[in-house]
Amino acid sequence: MRVVAAAALGFKAVSGLSGQFDIGSAPISGFQIAAGLLLLVGLWTPLAGVIVVALEGWLFAARLEDPWPHILLATLAGALALLGPGAWSVDAYLYGWKRVDIRDRPTRAITSAENEP
Repeated sequence: MRVVAAAALGFKAVSGLSGQFDIGSAPISGFQIAAGLLLLVGLWTPLAGVIVVALEGWLFAARLEDPWPHILLATLAGALALLGPGAWSVDAYLYGWKRVDIRDRPTRAITSAENEP
């Protein structure tokens, strides 16, 4: 998921710079490239995901072009921010890979006295 998000952000940023140059588009493209690189290597993934969500939300609200790429990238980055970088990332190498194990709840027998009101 990180690789796909980084590739899409990089493509959007490069295509935005190669089109009609606007002084306001250069910093946005720079932030997209930086966040895409952070997502690609898995460094500071929650922070990079939140940055991408904010950028894509702002681009969604500011422009009247096709909104679906912005919605898709914001959703993907939000999921990455919530899920974390995964086992093969710089974050996992530096800080250790944290995994949440959900155990089954212990079951208990329901007696007939508990069923009656």
